[in-house]
Amino acid sequence: MPHYGLFPAEHFEVLSGSDESSASPQARWYFRCETIAVPKQGLSGEVSGGRVSIWKSLADWSELVAPGSELNYPPLVWLGAPDCLRHAELADGQTIRFDGNNLALQLVPRHALNRSYYSAASQQFMLGQGLKIRGRRQGQVFVVRTFWPERFSLPENPQSRTLAAEPAVFRDWLRAQPQGGAQSPFAVESIWRRPGGDGTCSGQPVLGVMLNGAQGDDDETHSGHFAMMTGYVGEGGAMDDWLVNNFYTLDSVSEKGIIAAPVPLDNYLADLNSGQAWYRPSYMLVATLRDARTAVHLQAAFGRVYNQFYRHQFAYQHARANCTGLSVTTARLLGWRIPARGAESWLKAIFGLPLLAIRERSLAKGKAMFDYLTEDQTRLYPAAAFEEMGADLLRLASGRAGRQLSEFERLLAEDVEEILLVRVPQFPSSRAWGDFPVETSVEYLARMPRDPAQRQIVPVPPRPFPDELRDPESPAEPPLRSDYAVAGWFLAFLVLIVFILRRLLA
Repeated sequence: MPHYGLFPAEHFEVLSGSDESSASPQARWYFRCETIAVPKQGLSGEVSGGRVSIWKSLADWSELVAPGSELNYPPLVWLGAPDCLRHAELADGQTIRFDGNNLALQLVPRHALNRSYYSAASQQFMLGQGLKIRGRRQGQVFVVRTFWPERFSLPENPQSRTLAAEPAVFRDWLRAQPQGGAQSPFAVESIWRRPGGDGTCSGQPVLGVMLNGAQGDDDETHSGHFAMMTGYVGEGGAMDDWLVNNFYTLDSVSEKGIIAAPVPLDNYLADLNSGQAWYRPSYMLVATLRDARTAVHLQAAFGRVYNQFYRHQFAYQHARANCTGLSVTTARLLGWRIPARGAESWLKAIFGLPLLAIRERSLAKGKAMFDYLTEDQTRLYPAAAFEEMGADLLRLASGRAGRQLSEFERLLAEDVEEILLVRVPQFPSSRAWGDFPVETSVEYLARMPRDPAQRQIVPVPPRPFPDELRDPESPAEPPLRSDYAVAGWFLAFLVLIVFILRRLLA
């Protein structure tokens, strides 16, 4: 039975975002030109709780995340297209063979800001294998939006290897292949299995972490991208229906057409415009579970976060609330106490703020640098979060956490059956090959061309949110750390001026 993550597809209706549905008016506004799935009547994706911000507490979510709580549906699932062909093949570059019939192949148009696209190399890569294809059927023509290789699945008994429960070991794994595995084969490795446990089987619940690498031709993406996912193992180890909780800024138009949303894994990785696998290598940390309860808690919490996000009850912010920060914050507030690495350097941040602001003639750039250098690295850098979560999950499952477990951690530790590492290569296209993601500012700057004129950055237009959809009673955004730093430097400057004047007038 097809699923959207943990949820049977039959519990949803597929429609245009502009149609009336259970999704909020704010959510429908973002997806007004897109195909989405929303919970059917009586299975609302709305989660109660008023206007309490994620940045304050999840304490009032006790009913939402308590053991035994009901499954809370997401506000929507972004499908991108209404039709799906499973076990299809490309007969050639112009024909799809499906269920004994041939359909003329047509590609969805390239997004206006997308600088690369499906090419002859892409076609060659997709030929000769079973494909799951999403798109829109128009008579004997199929307009393709997503190609997903069905061989990218979990084997029942994957290759086994032993890893120490240390973040550095996971870092070494990420960087072991040339260019982070961009051109390496798809691979699945088991790094821990419960003694006496069986291999992966259809119907097992999963909870996972998605890490995407650096793009090869965009100098704003060297730290990669991050998301968390839930679902069930499909027939033959399929993972295409897992639900990936993808966060992107809502206030600008992505050059790939990405909109923040829960999205099926095949869309997340393989959509011809927005799919991450067309841009860079990807890595997954997957825990198969004997019970879905921790995955249920996590997905329910993300549903609440998306409802807040679409309503602009908080904003995406590249240092404090990026894809990693939103995901890790949600997991921590549920009770998974992922070890923090702390700030990279307060000293660099304090003295670098005025220096960079003067050099670049931009206070905004100085403030951004301050916020980056003072943020917990596991909330800022996708690779840092992936490594810490991998090591901590290994310690939890093997009973070596070394701390008093929260209720969520206790349930997770009881339920993990196997921990897998999955490497997904970059799909060939007209785009440059990517690499592994960096995880410090030093590594980031080393990847950047010294000459600013040589840096590749895609300008994107803003996406203003309609005033009539704003909730006037939404909580205000808390000040940034850099706001306090600027105030401190301003006060220090005033004190210095007063001191100098007193000396001159003495």
